[in-house]
Amino acid sequence: MANAHQVYATRFRRKFGVEDELSRYVGALYEMLSSVLGQDKIVLRAGKVNALKLMRSQNLPDRLCGLQRLVLEDPTPERATTRAAQRKVLAEIEEAMADVIAQRHAEDAIERRVNEKMAERHQEYVKDLKLEALRETSGPETPASQAKLEELQALSQRSLAASALQQLRPQTLRDVIGQEAAIRALLAKISSPYPQHAILYGPPGVGKTTVARLALEVAKSRPYTPFAKSAPFVEASGTTLRWDPRETVNPLLGSVHDPIYQGGRREFADAGIPEPKLGLVTRAHGGVLFIDEIGEMDPSLQSRLLKVLEDKRVTFESSYYDESAPNVPEYVKRLFREGAPADFILIGATTREPEDIDPAIRSRCAEIFFEPLTPHQILAIVQGAIKRLGARAARGVTKLIASYTIEGRKAVQIVADAYGQALYRLHPGRHAEKIRRASIVEADVRAVVQTSRLVQHTLVKGRARREIGKSFGLGVLHHLGSIIEIEAVAFPAAQAGKGTVRFNDTAGSMAKDSVFNATSVLRSVTGRDVAGYDLHINVVGGGNIDGPSAGLAIFLALYSAVTRTPLPQDVAVTGELSIQGKVRGVGGIVEKLYAARQAGMRRVLVPKENAREVDAALTGLEVVPITNVEQVLRDLPATQRRR
Repeated sequence: MANAHQVYATRFRRKFGVEDELSRYVGALYEMLSSVLGQDKIVLRAGKVNALKLMRSQNLPDRLCGLQRLVLEDPTPERATTRAAQRKVLAEIEEAMADVIAQRHAEDAIERRVNEKMAERHQEYVKDLKLEALRETSGPETPASQAKLEELQALSQRSLAASALQQLRPQTLRDVIGQEAAIRALLAKISSPYPQHAILYGPPGVGKTTVARLALEVAKSRPYTPFAKSAPFVEASGTTLRWDPRETVNPLLGSVHDPIYQGGRREFADAGIPEPKLGLVTRAHGGVLFIDEIGEMDPSLQSRLLKVLEDKRVTFESSYYDESAPNVPEYVKRLFREGAPADFILIGATTREPEDIDPAIRSRCAEIFFEPLTPHQILAIVQGAIKRLGARAARGVTKLIASYTIEGRKAVQIVADAYGQALYRLHPGRHAEKIRRASIVEADVRAVVQTSRLVQHTLVKGRARREIGKSFGLGVLHHLGSIIEIEAVAFPAAQAGKGTVRFNDTAGSMAKDSVFNATSVLRSVTGRDVAGYDLHINVVGGGNIDGPSAGLAIFLALYSAVTRTPLPQDVAVTGELSIQGKVRGVGGIVEKLYAARQAGMRRVLVPKENAREVDAALTGLEVVPITNVEQVLRDLPATQRRR
């Protein structure tokens, strides 16, 4: 094929000459360039590179120079006059035109693909317009969605009666039993022109959540408070308020919804717009945010909550946010620019000790303590629950229920369960009114107790008798007091002068230190060397009493065992014992006194340092302040001491 071309070129040159051949070749190149670029673009380019006159010339060097300038887009090349120079220029032009043709071919292919895509998008757009038109005329419902809607409506029409706990929950603050002082304190903080944050301490089931909710209703009804009638009460649990440090999830404070990895709304995901999600603090704006068990919250989350309390706003950040983007909605811009409002009153509730709460949060909150419920108050709650249920109770039922709990909520639950047992016990054919007025008997309560594996709350009871080597201390945990039963025995040392002291390993290291302090004071008071005895001290039940407040009770048990002095079994004691025989102050006095009264103790000996903490309203219990063991021994009822 190449040989045939060469033969043809040779014959052409013989017939027309070399110059005519080059002229025709240059003309062909002009036509090719015109077909590639277009005539209009050729003229524009020729004007820029000063090639118009050269293109129209009949002179081969001029036309060749014009072609060179057009292809290279360069106005500087000059005419090539020799055959060698002209062939060199032609080679350069051919190389450049090959690039132009290749580029044009690629552009055509891309343009063709773009046109195809545009056609596809156009078809989708037309389809969307048709669907939208259909929705406008016939609505968004389909047979499947309509069936789902009907199913949902049918489910909504079905409902059960309110649960017993909801029905028996106090509806006003007057219905809350045993927390008059705490209610007054909370109302003073909330129902004010300048409401304060508050933390409610107390054992479970005494009404902290109910009181907080009802206190806001009282505050909304008073004209001088800043709470509107629509002020929200937003409730959360500190045990479930978890968050991701990467800020992808934060139900308390709010977070930013990543449009790429978190599957944002279509209009946001397509445009790459991050969307802030508001948290509970913003929902509570203008009202109360109640966090139950606030002591269980993550410390870092507590610190972040503190920042919101200070700023009264929540700020949002995102690396995807571009304020200058034209398709960002105004509300998103405002949230990123100004943050979300979060001006609320925080009420936290906890069963933990104050030391377990972030000090910075405590410093900004009023602290209110709810009292443990007394047996009399539990009885009143049980009687009120039975009355609200419209039931009756046989003699002794209310006292039996009250013996199994010191929590108001638990007492109400036992009443509701026992009422269900009574209804089940009745014959199904009886009149409906008789069934509703069912009478709860002790058998119903015991059936509930057995199936729920309940045990009586206070197993230790004070008795008007005396025993050797047995004393009662007082402890407290999570604002609940308890009786600590301590017993001791003393034997002559198995090896003279090498007596031993044995104590519960599970009681804790500080309690063991109290034992050693007690033996030192025992030697000081009685003059007896404990090295002559093998002593065994036991905490009945094996509980952890890792604290100094059992020191006095341990001393009395040892003193009684060594000196054979009977101790009264209706007296409880608390106090840290120093090696000098002094009785130091301890914590949790109020809760301990409630536990002593629950156990039926007649008298409680407390350190004189704690005397100011004794509740004057606490009746039925004699509280004696003491300073040292000599006073304790004098205070014991006169007995015949056997030495």
